[in-house]
Amino acid sequence: MIWKARDSNIDLNKPVLMGILNISPDSFSGDGVSAEAVAIKFARAMLAQGAAIIDVGGESSRPGTSAVSACEELEWVVPVVKRLAKMKSVVISVDTRKPEVAEAVL
Repeated sequence: MIWKARDSNIDLNKPVLMGILNISPDSFSGDGVSAEAVAIKFARAMLAQGAAIIDVGGESSRPGTSAVSACEELEWVVPVVKRLAKMKSVVISVDTRKPEVAEAVL
């Protein structure tokens, strides 16, 4: 099966790599980056290593962490998504539980 995403076709008949870009400073895995330029650098590195999709997350799912407001998540996610969207070959997903964040990145 071929999945059409933006200007790319992703062949789902074989494994597809997704790069996880945690931009919350309170990341579950401890690798969160809050500087936009650093986030883009990490995304480029994941693409160079074979990622077909970059998944942007702006709120930690680490147990015991505090929720962030939609406004705060938008401040982290939207600038990074805008920069990634300028890269024509990047397929972007956004990990969010907030409808306002999902709507903004669309």
